[in-house]
Amino acid sequence: MSEKNTRKQIRTLYVMTTVGYFRIAAASWVALLALRGFSLLQIGMIESIFHMVSFCFELPSGVVADVFGRRKTLIASQAASLFSGTLMIFSTDFATTALAVGCNALSYNLASGTREALAYDSLKQSGNEAFYAHYSSMDMMLYRITNSTATLCAGLALWLGYRRAYAIDLFFGLVALAVSFRLVEVETDEANVCHSAGKEMVSVVKESWQFLICEKRARNIMLVNALVGAISTLVLFFLQAKLPLAGMTRALLGPSLFVMGLGAALGSRLTAYFHKCRYRAILLFSTIGVLFAFTMSFTRLPILMVFGGFVGSFSDDFLEVRTDILLNHMIPSKQRATLMSVNSFLFSIIMIVLSTAFGWIM
Repeated sequence: MSEKNTRKQIRTLYVMTTVGYFRIAAASWVALLALRGFSLLQIGMIESIFHMVSFCFELPSGVVADVFGRRKTLIASQAASLFSGTLMIFSTDFATTALAVGCNALSYNLASGTREALAYDSLKQSGNEAFYAHYSSMDMMLYRITNSTATLCAGLALWLGYRRAYAIDLFFGLVALAVSFRLVEVETDEANVCHSAGKEMVSVVKESWQFLICEKRARNIMLVNALVGAISTLVLFFLQAKLPLAGMTRALLGPSLFVMGLGAALGSRLTAYFHKCRYRAILLFSTIGVLFAFTMSFTRLPILMVFGGFVGSFSDDFLEVRTDILLNHMIPSKQRATLMSVNSFLFSIIMIVLSTAFGWIM
């Protein structure tokens, strides 16, 4: 791939992030479910269902991306997201809502690890691997800004109701699907030589498993990153429901979620300036920040809860981007999507355990 085409590929991924994650209903789904009468325990159970589906499909989706192509997998991810939004519009009870959330998890699985693998190998093919740190930081920042802007519309989403709010999500999802067709597949230097798809999938799984067994450091990095990320994610999820219970008006909910999202955008951007810091120092700082957010969520003082959410989201993304950059330098191209999916797989396992527990605790 030429340098010009690589730049075009990266720009297309940026556009997909900016358009595809502007989803006002998905950004405030906890508040919408609470408005529909779902309890915090039921919401925690639905979140657990999301991660149970992720548990089942995370690794297979990574293998599919490595074997059948990252471009096709990202297109399938956008299609699954559209189907999920459609189901949510017509959902009437816990079961149908859980089914819609399960489809959304599948969409997440298909994109998880695949975007990073396509970006890294596109840059690698043109000899620009060093640019990946900038890409990872920028892409995460765009995601957080877009998602935070969507949360700024939380009040609008609540006023519109979940059906019309998800209809708006579908519109932006269709645009993202159209953009995804502009992506170009990248053939890695370590292309699989197996003659059948089944053999290719077995080969990728075996080699990925051997890598994880031998690379203890990579395995440990994935595990601690997943644990810190799970706690931060759950704190931010339940703050959507806890802030109104603490006395915050609907009009202020959106701006408050937006402020917390800006913390994530800032963390993902600033991590690029601390590349000389040891990973353990970044991990310690981020863990303290996330635990601070968890503690502040119990104060019943909205200003402290929002500040804690800001610090927690900053810390989470500060660690996540650094982890993403570090892992991509350690992982071989042929198994990149599969092994990056292992990172998300571990996150799902932890979330299954913690989601319902957090619903009860909160």
